[in-house]
Amino acid sequence: MKIGRKLKTLRLKHNLTMEELGKRCDLSKGFISQLEHDVASPSIETLKNILDVFDYSLSAFFEQETKEKIVFKEQDITILDEREYQIKWIIPNAQKLTLEPVILILKPFGSSNKVPPFQGQIFGYVLNGTVFVHYGGNKIKATTNETFYLKGNERHYLENTNKNSATILWVSNPPIF
Repeated sequence: MKIGRKLKTLRLKHNLTMEELGKRCDLSKGFISQLEHDVASPSIETLKNILDVFDYSLSAFFEQETKEKIVFKEQDITILDEREYQIKWIIPNAQKLTLEPVILILKPFGSSNKVPPFQGQIFGYVLNGTVFVHYGGNKIKATTNETFYLKGNERHYLENTNKNSATILWVSNPPIF
């Protein structure tokens, strides 16, 4: 663990100079610099005094940071199965993110929910099948390997008028599902 890097990050997060931090915990600017560059190691008591300035506990400081998960497995997928469609959230907790990618499966003769106007955008890629994109007063056909892009300023939804399912990669910003 790089203690110095973590100390520097905390100091900068609190908008303190090395000199200001040193004064608050009765240490020299030079010693703070040595700590941040991992040239010197603080005693437990000194480290505790420094962390007190940031209202940070020793246990929180040494808690291992979990790496951000960037690859998701099949078991991470959440599925909502409705009568006319199925939604697969392919990124866990995507509703809390800026973009919400889902796999939308329109069952035979099914349609998605009608989405009222909102401030945002929708991107879709038809993975297989044929759908009609209803946007405002328009109805536009999209087939396998075709894409669509919509601003959220009009009511919109997708419709499958076929006896086979259609699968769409649907990405909304902000999340709407």
